[in-house]
Amino acid sequence: MFDYFPKLQSELERQVQTRTGRRIRDLAVKLDQERIVLQGRAATYYLKQLAQHGIRDILPQARLFNAIEVD
Repeated sequence: MFDYFPKLQSELERQVQTRTGRRIRDLAVKLDQERIVLQGRAATYYLKQLAQHGIRDILPQARLFNAIEVD
């Protein structure tokens, strides 16, 4: 399962960037067996929510922690 993480991580980052129009700064998607953690900075709560929905598009049942900061 760990061999799949880098591919999945890249796919999730691309999805979030696409969904938000590349407007999340310093985006990081961290994966482990327990959850997905979204990190970065956004100008609005709407962008933070869009980033979360980008993950949900691919993994709707995943345990997700959205730690994106809104400036």
